[in-house]
Amino acid sequence: MIIGAHLICYTSDAEGDRRFLRDVLDFPSVDAGGGWLIFALPPAEMAFHPGEPDDGQELYLLCDALEETMASLQAKGVAFDPPADAPWGRVTRFSLPSGLRVGLYQPFHPLAILPT
Repeated sequence: MIIGAHLICYTSDAEGDRRFLRDVLDFPSVDAGGGWLIFALPPAEMAFHPGEPDDGQELYLLCDALEETMASLQAKGVAFDPPADAPWGRVTRFSLPSGLRVGLYQPFHPLAILPT
């Protein structure tokens, strides 16, 4: 039986990105050995959009109040792109220490992770 999902992000600065998730986003983690941290994520959803296999993947974190979440993370030194409205939510992006871009959005659509 499937019990969860494991997301892998390839990065040029794994240590810096791990510190960011631990110290800035406060994600809990376990040490899989030798300081190799594996992070617990908030409840997740997965969507499949039309595209080509080479288009890659995107990581978005969900929040319930975009500007409040941005302000909280800005106080910890995170810089954001200007927020914008998309048909599916209010969205911004920020960079991890490696330069990996992460989306942050307040969804306008129903969430699969919440009861209907």
